[in-house]
Parts: sequence; C-alpha cells; structure tokens
Amino acid sequence: MCTGFIESVTHQPPSEQPFFSAVVVDSGRPGPVPDTGAGGVRKPYDRLRVIWLGRTRVPGIEAGVELRLDGMVTQVDGLPAMFNPRYEILSRQEHL
Repeated sequence: MCTGFIESVTHQPPSEQPFFSAVVVDSGRPGPVPDTGAGGVRKPYDRLRVIWLGRTRVPGIEAGVELRLDGMVTQVDGLPAMFNPRYEILSRQEHL
C-alpha cells in the first residue's frame, strides 16, 4: 500500500493493445521529484508506475491527483510498478 501524487499519465494509441499508465510520486513530494545525486539519478522508490491493463482510461486518474494504491509491486523497465491496483482518490489539485 502506498500514497502519492500522479505526476503524469500515458495514453496508448488506438492501434496498440489497450492499457492506461500513470507515474506516481511519493506523497511528500508533489510535482516533479528533484535530482538526487551525480548524473541526475533518482532514487528508485521516489516514483511508481501504475498500469491498468485493458483500459484506455481510468475515471479520476489525472496529473495532480493524490491517491492511495494497494497492490503487488514488480519491476518494469527498472521502475517499480503495480498492475491493476485497487485505488482511492484522496484529493485533486484545483485548476485556476
């Protein structure tokens, strides 16, 4: 289980197999995570990729939303990832 802010979302083109993906950052760090050392390498636990298979969109999931995720974590392309997690939206950023 973890809590964080959605940093970005990725939509697949219609010609690709459907999945919806978001990158979540630690809830103590809304927005982009600063570089953490030489070469601009980020700590692996600062970001989590969340992937919903078979979906082209997930209601309420957009950049700036804070959510709680519950699921198993694996590695995908060197980044921790959760597939089809249970989630709860905690808050949304207000747009001006």
